[in-house]
Amino acid sequence: MLTPLGEEPPDPYGDDLYHEPDGSADTRANLGPLAPMAGLWEGVSGVDDHPVADGLERDAYVERYELSPIDRQTNGPQLLYGLRYHTHIVRPGEVETFHDQVGYWLWEPGAQLVTFSLTIPRGQALLAAGHAASDATSFEVSATRSSPVYGIVSNPFLDRAFRTVAFRLAVTIGPGDTWAYEQETTLVIAGRDEPFAHRDRNVLRRMGPATPNPLATDATSSHDLA
Repeated sequence: MLTPLGEEPPDPYGDDLYHEPDGSADTRANLGPLAPMAGLWEGVSGVDDHPVADGLERDAYVERYELSPIDRQTNGPQLLYGLRYHTHIVRPGEVETFHDQVGYWLWEPGAQLVTFSLTIPRGQALLAAGHAASDATSFEVSATRSSPVYGIVSNPFLDRAFRTVAFRLAVTIGPGDTWAYEQETTLVIAGRDEPFAHRDRNVLRRMGPATPNPLATDATSSHDLA
């Protein structure tokens, strides 16, 4: 169940804003629903529906998605475990970048919350979140332009011409070392009466193992990183 955007989720941390928990050195063992996503992935069946001057255009794409465990993070009593990611996308048979994106997937055990950040080199960033069980095999994060906590920011041209007002990303962990996503970005486009649903989807297959986070050692790691 997602916390409605525009409302802050329940605060599980109390009034002590400075006490930092010890946490674990082994990020991979504490990633909750994100644990199966750690590693190097490739998706060759991507589909992108995006706006063009006369309506909608559909493109196929190929994606390389790397997710690397980072050391535990704290904000006072708030404890986070996460994956730093980079996804690079091209059209089949091409070299030129079609899409490039960096950010973090974060798991907050105390709040049972997945948080996702996104930055792209066209001058846009967002922070999205959604609640999930620690053993969930599907979960969803979302953001809206109006939210002060899980929101969307864009450069002036994008905000005028192709304003992103909502974002939703659903992940499903599949069998056989795969995971899939479906993403919908709602755009208000200058000169169009109706919002446009910009959709992307792909299935990713593991190409390589996860690299342990720097703090993890053989003595502390409880996971096979292959």
